[in-house]
Parts: sequence; C-alpha cells; structure tokens
Amino acid sequence: MKAKHVSILGIPFIQTTMKDFISLLQQRITAEQKTFVITANPEIVMKANNEEEYMNIIKRATYVTADGIGIVKAAKLLGSSLPERVTGYDMMVHLLELANEHHYRVYFLGAEEDVLARALNNVKTEYPNITIAGSHHGFFDWESNKIPAEINLTEPDLVFVALGVPRQERWIDEHIGKFQKGIFIGVGGSFDVLAGAVERAPERWQKMNLEWLYRLLKQPSRWRRMLALPHFAMKVCAQKVKGKK
Repeated sequence: MKAKHVSILGIPFIQTTMKDFISLLQQRITAEQKTFVITANPEIVMKANNEEEYMNIIKRATYVTADGIGIVKAAKLLGSSLPERVTGYDMMVHLLELANEHHYRVYFLGAEEDVLARALNNVKTEYPNITIAGSHHGFFDWESNKIPAEINLTEPDLVFVALGVPRQERWIDEHIGKFQKGIFIGVGGSFDVLAGAVERAPERWQKMNLEWLYRLLKQPSRWRRMLALPHFAMKVCAQKVKGKK
C-alpha cells in the first residue's frame, strides 16, 4: 500500500506512527530495498526552503518523518494530520532493538573518535546480538576517503550517519547510489547520547513536547537555531492562507 504524505512548505512528510514506520523499515531490510530516511524538524524545513540544493536532497529521500512537535502541529493547522513525532534518536534506538533481535549488521559513521568508541562499547553491552559491521568517526576528508568502499564490503543492513545537518543528508545523497542495500538514516548528535556524553531530556519533558526547551537550557548557544521556529510558524500560516484561496 502506497504511503500517504502531508506537504509542509514543500516537504512531503510520511503519515505514520513510530511503530508502523519501524515495521515498514523492517520489511525493506528483509527485501533488501535501499532506503534513505530523513527526520526533519522546523529548522530543517526552513533550511530547505532557503537552500534549493538541500531541498532537492530532501525530496530525493525515500521517506521524511516528523522530528519535532512543530511539524505535527503545522500539519494540524493545515488541515491534515501526522499521528506523532517520529524522531531520529528514538528511531535509532528502536532499530537497534530490532537489529539485536534479528542479528542485523550495523555501520556507524560520525562523531568524534572517542565519542564513537564509547557509543560502540555501549551498543555492544546493550545489544549483544548486533553485528557491528564497521564504523568511522565524522572527521574525514570528504573528497578522499575509503568509507563508501568499506560500507560496501561490510554489507550492513543499517547505516547510521551522525554528521550533523546538513552534512549527513548530503553524504547519504551523494553516496547512496553506490550501495546495493541498506537503510541509511541521518541521526545528528545521537552518538553523543549513546556514548553518555550528552544527556537526553527527561521523559516528562519529552511527554510535554518540551525537549527542545530542555536542550536550549542545557546549551544556551543553541538560541540562534531557535530563531527558525517563529519563521517556520509564519510560513506555515501563509501556506494555510494561500490554501484557502
């Protein structure tokens, strides 16, 4: 069955729950269908609207999920619906659990070398049945490296790319054509959380959809990034008005 989408400022978000999306990805792993997943929040949507190249990358992805309560609320304002947030970190954890259950092969790309090492050690402890197909830190020569060749040789089922926005999406878009299979997902700073280097918002903050505020309080330097939120809200309102005409 063809997936349904909600268009928000030109970006097609898949209408799905986390549970259903993980099930969909499991089906694609079994069928060895190459897949490019982007988890997009309002900041990413605004970046795409300001940068044509990045917008084109997002449109070439297999799926775009709603990583942010702002996306879910925007869909509702526009008269559509997105059931819930389908965030990058939570998706990664669910996929690690799935990989542990089915003995999938996983490749990790990104973060500082020591952070990556700690993250991998924690993965080995928490998910002992996963095969870590390979890994590489995120500080490499973009034009000259053997990472794609290594990924091809190790044949992973899952590839987590933690290079930050927009670098991770550009890396996947540039290289995914070289691979025969695999689920490729940009996961931002998730390796830092896996490593214990960054604390995730407590569950009560997550349930109140205030994870963004918790991160801002912990990292005040993020305030510039938060400026995208009011611009996003105004553009969504403009899309709603235009749609009524």
